[in-house]
Amino acid sequence: MTGISRRRRLAAVAVIALSAVAGAACSSSGGGSSDGGGAYVVWDPYPQFADDSEWVALLKRCGTSAGVTVERTGYDTTDLTNKALLAAQQGNSPDVLIVDNPVISTLAEAGALTTTDENKLDVSSMATNLLGAGQREGKTYGVPIGANTLALYYNKDLLTAAGVDPTAITDWAALNAALTTVKARGRKGITFSAIGTEEGSFQFLPWFWGSGAQLTGLDSPQAVAALTLWTDWLKQGHAPNSVINNTQTTSWQEFATGDYAFAENGTWQLANAEKLGFAYGTIAIPASAGGPAPAPTGGEFVSIPVQDKTDRYATSQKLVACLTSADNLLTTDTTLSYVAPVAAVQDRQAATDPKLKVWVEAVRAAKGRTGDNLGTKYPKISAALWTAVQSALSGGASPQEALKAAQAAATTR
Repeated sequence: MTGISRRRRLAAVAVIALSAVAGAACSSSGGGSSDGGGAYVVWDPYPQFADDSEWVALLKRCGTSAGVTVERTGYDTTDLTNKALLAAQQGNSPDVLIVDNPVISTLAEAGALTTTDENKLDVSSMATNLLGAGQREGKTYGVPIGANTLALYYNKDLLTAAGVDPTAITDWAALNAALTTVKARGRKGITFSAIGTEEGSFQFLPWFWGSGAQLTGLDSPQAVAALTLWTDWLKQGHAPNSVINNTQTTSWQEFATGDYAFAENGTWQLANAEKLGFAYGTIAIPASAGGPAPAPTGGEFVSIPVQDKTDRYATSQKLVACLTSADNLLTTDTTLSYVAPVAAVQDRQAATDPKLKVWVEAVRAAKGRTGDNLGTKYPKISAALWTAVQSALSGGASPQEALKAAQAAATTR
């Protein structure tokens, strides 16, 4: 691709609305490639880490190992995406870019990122399902640094009093039975986030995918079954009406009151879970017919942007290889409350902290939102999906009607 055509593609892609994929999971002035002085620029979405943090110390150690100096800047996730597109247009991208995984497709379509064939990054040890978020048309555009996802937290005290065994909840029927039992004891069932943003789609996807539905067919019978599950929970009083406006944070706050048996939430709540005033546990979100449902992956990819000076790629590759080595992944992913993208490191995490076993299981069953070669089609599909969820939960339309409208909206050019 010529520099002129790449810049034209960047200009076109830069106008795509990116808010649909920003901020669902988780969480110095501009950079650009340096011409000399052995300085390599790294941008990341971790502004919470100061210059004296272990994360920055790791970046510096990797730079020293590669024989260069690392100049790092941390940006807010949405701000970073916009800056990365602009920098690519202007020809001054950083040498290493760490971005939220759904953004990879946008940057790849714009021609802003090198492929692993070009930059020689080794992804052979990475989990295939996690790599999917960084792939487009058969090419891979980076390395996952870690993943977070969703599971069900449960109130041990409440379930014990109700006589419910959480380990027996392996399908929708068992979960519904547990919710019915809890309600019969005068307690509340489950809380989650169904807000009309990417957070709502993110939380609905395990149930959507767990039904056997695909994002290319939003109005399939399986998809209708998933949305009916949620609407029935509200009708039956198993879930509060507040889920319609709940973010993942406010949903967690509801669970933290101790009134709810279950809450759908992510690995990023693990630190808060230790502060709860009651004993808690976690189970995988069940699929309709049994087993863990595929939950969407959060987390970032480490990528190497396109540079005019291609001789910089070799050193950038060394930096990325250092950041994603097994020992460094263990340290970094523990800091970020992520599950590692490498099976051997996942096993080490679970052995060190048994509470992570469920999360490792969930991540191994997870899938990328932009996977199945959806790429930049995903934001439009997601917006149609969360609109359908809002419509059905508020009573504005039946699940079937809402999803039929969603499919029409998602396929309209």
